[in-house]
Amino acid sequence: MTAFAPDSLVLNRKLPLWYQVSQSLRASILGRTPDASLRLPTEEQLAAHYGVSVLTMRQALKELEEEGLISRHRRRGTFIEPGARRSAPRRLLGSIDAIVAQQSGERTTVLGHGPEPVPGELAEYFPGVAEVATYRRLRADGESDEPTNWAENAVRPEFAAAIDPADLERWPMTKVLRDVVGVRISRITDTVEARLADPETADLLRVPLLSPILHYTGVTYDDDGRVVDVARIRYRGDRFSFTVTVEAH
Repeated sequence: MTAFAPDSLVLNRKLPLWYQVSQSLRASILGRTPDASLRLPTEEQLAAHYGVSVLTMRQALKELEEEGLISRHRRRGTFIEPGARRSAPRRLLGSIDAIVAQQSGERTTVLGHGPEPVPGELAEYFPGVAEVATYRRLRADGESDEPTNWAENAVRPEFAAAIDPADLERWPMTKVLRDVVGVRISRITDTVEARLADPETADLLRVPLLSPILHYTGVTYDDDGRVVDVARIRYRGDRFSFTVTVEAH
């Protein structure tokens, strides 16, 4: 069994530090390898890793404990809950790590991938590009095996050669592009809207045709202002809610 190793994090001083740390650690927990230890490093070790105070680290851990992802035991340490499932609403405060955490943690199956002509509805994002690499994935609850959402990613073709589909069964596309491919992501624009399930979505998510779903579109830009990925994710309407918190300064 390998030791649990949290991902690195570049802190944004405009956002609460405890929130950024909790979301980064959350993504690491949900995206950990099967052989990773369930025991977390100490508060002091985690604080040093993220470059924050122990008090900030303690607040971040409290958030994860309240969500049911970890349990803390006096004198024994802090442990990942092996059967933890995410039931809390998504809370997006504008960090890339929040997006990664939002997309992590479920069992993922790659349905297919390959080059395709740019879909007409995405042409505005890929001017001058004839083809994109398309990846389709189905995510299911790890305990009940019930499908929760399915995703389509349209990625600029020059990045496709560096993407291993096996990584997409472990990590979200955002993390693969940033941490594996090396794309310098500058921002992600999210749109969530209510729609009705089309035949393909109804079949994959096991819901009635024309039942309500949440349709998420995430447009990822690099440092040059180019769109590198457009994610379209269909969530079962009975399984997800989204909460957006606006910080007043």
